Amino acid sequence: QVQLVESGGGLVQTGASLSLSCVSSGRTFSEYAMAWFRQAPGNEREFVAAISRVGSMTRYADSVKGQFTISRDNAKNTMYLDMTTLKFEDTAGYYCAAKLAMSTRQILTSESEYRYWGPGTQVTVSS
Repeated sequence: QVQLVESGGGLVQTGASLSLSCVSSGRTFSEYAMAWFRQAPGNEREFVAAISRVGSMTRYADSVKGQFTISRDNAKNTMYLDMTTLKFEDTAGYYCAAKLAMSTRQILTSESEYRYWGPGTQVTVSS
């Protein structure tokens, strides 16, 4: 079992940067593949970025490649999402997710594959 809590969201202007954190408690953080998802009002939740257990592999949605960076610090039980050049369409609730992974190279991009979720943090980008 793992508990996840996101932080770092807020209201920013177009072009600004923001960094999100996801802190995990419970089982050993390094056993979990992790990801960020987001959900805008009226839209389905969508994949943003994923990272493998030890951070050696990452994957991004096409819409955020080159704009967002996912990382993790297993010693701090924390995953991060650094977001730059934010646009109005980045406005959404951002959620971190975790899944116990057998392989250190496993990358999961589907919402249905993740078992544990945080409550989310809101990012609002004003135009």
